[in-house]
Amino acid sequence: MKRGYLYIAVTTLLFSSMEVALKLISGQFNPIQLNFSRFLVGGLVLIPFAVRELKKRGRKLDGKALGSFALLGLMGIAVSMSLYQLSVTRIQASVVGVLFSSNPVFVTLFAFLLLHETISKNQIAGLVLDVAGIVLIIQPWHLRLDALGVVYVLLATLLFALYGVCGKRQCARFGGIVVTCFSFLFGAAEMIAIAGLTHIPALSAGLTAAGLDTFASIPFFTGYTLTNLPIVLFIYIGVTGIGFTCYFLSMEVTSAQTTSLVFFFKPALAPLLAFLVLHEAIPGNMLAGIACILCGSLVSILPGLLAQRRAAALPFAEDTVKEEIKI
Repeated sequence: MKRGYLYIAVTTLLFSSMEVALKLISGQFNPIQLNFSRFLVGGLVLIPFAVRELKKRGRKLDGKALGSFALLGLMGIAVSMSLYQLSVTRIQASVVGVLFSSNPVFVTLFAFLLLHETISKNQIAGLVLDVAGIVLIIQPWHLRLDALGVVYVLLATLLFALYGVCGKRQCARFGGIVVTCFSFLFGAAEMIAIAGLTHIPALSAGLTAAGLDTFASIPFFTGYTLTNLPIVLFIYIGVTGIGFTCYFLSMEVTSAQTTSLVFFFKPALAPLLAFLVLHEAIPGNMLAGIACILCGSLVSILPGLLAQRRAAALPFAEDTVKEEIKI
């Protein structure tokens, strides 16, 4: 368990620093270029762990499985994470970090709607508190944030939640780390293919004329300097590679419920890091929104954690009773 909590602590720190690191190099890279590069490296880092998981389960990847990974990669990486990347270029890192942390509650909602999983009163309360927190942060009645940036991060959050739910059956069959590894690789490959198409002169000119310069002639290797290389390596290897590896290792050692603590601490830690590193202000409405999202996460997570503790303590209690009977 100590090792599991260490993995959770490392994951929380890396995931919470993601938006800050991306903001530090925002404008130095094309957002789509940065996106496919980091998920390509992250997927490559996960390959040894995915191969080990496949061997342990005695599974082989067939065409159907690879096709499902390709669809998951398109939805969760190519589209969702590209929108997430674009949102960081338009609104504060702290706002992106907090809003994206509401993802687990929407996973519960989509699992109820699509997989017909039961949804408890606690989860409904958590969802309501999360939505209230999002509304408080955005303040649609007095919107000061970039509207397109807000739309990007909300769509990214919903699509990533949908990606998690759609990948649930494959996770049960192959394991979460296998699904993540191959969806990363397929998502990166799909984005690279699309980036290649944007270099077709007619398409590039059309995108530029439509005001979509970000998607025209997407570069592959430009922007790298000795100055930004440490941050780039931190994002590629640290946040995406090591972060997701620790995330799944913590699931193996503890449980999915315990590992979800990452998304409980991230809404508090991400704005703090943005304040310390980027000097982003944390206004009152954002503090109120963070409090609502933290309460929503706590309401959703706590019952499961308490049930796990009771279940873990039960065998010990039974053994104690048996020993007393023997005496």
